[in-house]
Amino acid sequence: MGSQHRLAPSGFDRGAGLAVGFLSVVAALGAVPAGAAPYDDTRAKVDRLYAQAEKATEAYNEADERADELRDEVGTARDRIARQQQRINSMRDSLGSLAGAQYRSGGIDPSLALLFSEDPDDYLDKASRLDRITAHQAGELKDLRDAMRELAQDREEAAGKLRELEKSRKAVAAHKKTVERKLAAARRLLDSLPDDERDAYDRASRSGRTGMPDLGSATAASGRGAAAVAAARSALGKPYVWGANGPTGFDCSGLMQWSYAQAGVALPRTSQAQRFAGRQVPLSEARPGDLVVYRADASHVGMYMGNGQVIHAPYPGAPVRYDPVGMMPVSSVTRV
Repeated sequence: MGSQHRLAPSGFDRGAGLAVGFLSVVAALGAVPAGAAPYDDTRAKVDRLYAQAEKATEAYNEADERADELRDEVGTARDRIARQQQRINSMRDSLGSLAGAQYRSGGIDPSLALLFSEDPDDYLDKASRLDRITAHQAGELKDLRDAMRELAQDREEAAGKLRELEKSRKAVAAHKKTVERKLAAARRLLDSLPDDERDAYDRASRSGRTGMPDLGSATAASGRGAAAVAAARSALGKPYVWGANGPTGFDCSGLMQWSYAQAGVALPRTSQAQRFAGRQVPLSEARPGDLVVYRADASHVGMYMGNGQVIHAPYPGAPVRYDPVGMMPVSSVTRV
């Protein structure tokens, strides 16, 4: 975050629009049907709910990140306003002293003061200094007016940032409720399955894919990519926790952000932003450490590890694990 004199224009319109748009999608989806469904159809609905929850999680991450940015901007604005107020107070004190000197020196008509002065030369010298004080005072008054106008403008902008921060907080809360509702609906559907079907689904989501598959001999395109690969491997088996970016739990973009942070690289928080965090390359040229972004809306992301495998945080109940790169439609590959 910079500390430039002018506050940066807000990007919250993006976040607010995202909140309204997403809630509209939720309303359009409607409630999960209460009637019984074939087991395969129920599992498919669970998968769709997890995908929708993941999209809401990324929206939550974006709104939360924007709220953090706004808090920093508001803090910077408050510091600047406090410094401006101190400067204005000092200018007022200075002007008060000048006004007092002018009154004491110019309290009688200048011609009479010259007539009665015992030392006309001394009087003329004082009068000359008084003229300089008056001119200086005029400049100080102009500076004070400019400073007060600037302070009022900054206060107005800071108040706008505070209003945006409140909107962002509401967007975070809305996305959180959406995620929780989707996950609860998925859990209810799973609980509606017979024990053997539910156990089969849980076994599939927790399958032994936390082990090391054959990743081939490909190497990362850079040292930072290699360091991120090592960090991601160290997270194998850690739980999926929506809205988390480590070190004990992760959502999909949180795992990517944390892994690259261990390599000294600051990635954006969301999968949508991470797709633009480097140079895009064809999937056929993917190397370990590259970010593989999924679905047209870029709502999921994993890290390519070699030999057609990615590591990712799949969804609640499924720990960080390896999966084939083609597990879902790939929308882009980004080399950080």
